[in-house]
Amino acid sequence: MADSWVNSAERIGADLHLELSAAGGRRASLIRALREAVRSGRLAPGTRLPPYRSLAADLGVARNTVADAYAELVAEGWLTARQGSGTRVADRAAPLGGAHTRVPKKVPPRARGPRHDLRQGTPDVSSFPRAAWLASYRRALQQAPNEVFGPGDPAGRIELRRALAAYLARARGVRTEPDRIVICSGFAHALRLLFPSVLKGPLAVESYGLGFHRELLAAASVRTVPLPLDEDGARVGDLGRERAVLLTPAHQFPTGGPLHPARRAAVVDWARARGGVILEDDYDGEFRYDRKPIGAVQGLDPERVIHIGSVSKSLSPALRLGWMVLPERYVDAVLAVKGEREAWVSVLDQLALADFVASGSYDRHVRRMRQRYRGRRDRLVAALAERAPHIEVTGIAAGLHAVLRLPPGTERSAVKAATWQGIALDGLAEFRHPEATMAATDGLVVGYATPAEHAYGAAVEALCGALPPE
Repeated sequence: MADSWVNSAERIGADLHLELSAAGGRRASLIRALREAVRSGRLAPGTRLPPYRSLAADLGVARNTVADAYAELVAEGWLTARQGSGTRVADRAAPLGGAHTRVPKKVPPRARGPRHDLRQGTPDVSSFPRAAWLASYRRALQQAPNEVFGPGDPAGRIELRRALAAYLARARGVRTEPDRIVICSGFAHALRLLFPSVLKGPLAVESYGLGFHRELLAAASVRTVPLPLDEDGARVGDLGRERAVLLTPAHQFPTGGPLHPARRAAVVDWARARGGVILEDDYDGEFRYDRKPIGAVQGLDPERVIHIGSVSKSLSPALRLGWMVLPERYVDAVLAVKGEREAWVSVLDQLALADFVASGSYDRHVRRMRQRYRGRRDRLVAALAERAPHIEVTGIAAGLHAVLRLPPGTERSAVKAATWQGIALDGLAEFRHPEATMAATDGLVVGYATPAEHAYGAAVEALCGALPPE
């Protein structure tokens, strides 16, 4: 008898693959197949088996054949049968013994995580707007046309691109049209789409930034050239022969200052004169607490700036939803790299986000989180003023992290002391470009958004206890 695929969807909605042979008759073959499935672990303890009638129909055997096989395996202890519960694989600590017994490998216990997670880059995931997101998802699914479930547009769903064009114009001062927006899964995906197929190196970058991005570019054979930073942001006057520059102008990552208005204008003038392009990483542009958020550089010249954003800080990194607002000349090239298949964000997530933005839920969530994160930053600053007044909080009141400037030569010991206190955070040196020539500053990068609300007070208290004395 050939291998059979048993569809038990009638009652348990699962499929069961059994390898049957003609040797010994159908009953004996079925018993051997079921016994081996249990012994090997393919049928886990507690798994409910198909009812007699379903299994008999799928295998093309008599119902009594299945009933007799089940009864024998129950008697042997492989299965259990209870009224109203059906026939299930018997519970046991390990598969029964035998020549083919597979002993499960011992999995080493996971190392315990930090007691206090103050690493940058992650929002308070406990604050994800589950109810509002579910409502948007339901509306999007109910209203979606049938063609949504087939091959789509590699640029992304038009509903989301329209919603983003309107939102970015209103909230970030971006000037664009839906057909110049390409949906991607985040900033790293955007870099992969742009380099090296659409843009070539070398690429000027800020002297402090995410090492992951530099590694991603290096893997694409793109050389990065560090630009010095000061209190006015990147020193764009030091740009040389590069044809592209990557900046975080709204809130420099990680040092925390905005790009001065004169330098914003200067870097646009540079791009025009050189025929170059500015990559604007707007990673947390919505979160400024002392005044209205600064508008995007893209608004100064949409044909010289690629504006890149995502919901990883505002909603959740788990959604993997981002966008590129492109100069017209780059749209077709980016779509050609992206391709007609695979490298897409879930269409249903795109539709849900489109509804979430268009309905006003996104604005409400950002406003709520802006108030919460401002409160957390204020609590951190107040605690430091009381417990460690010699520690300066640098940068503007914005974003999801703060940089604590430390006395020279104390960063490494401070990170180690924090680790001993069960605190996870990063030293400023972790973000420094290896070729940077500007003077290094000792500091700690403290992500005040990451802990849940109930755990934040204890995290700040532990941090203060780990800081170097005056």
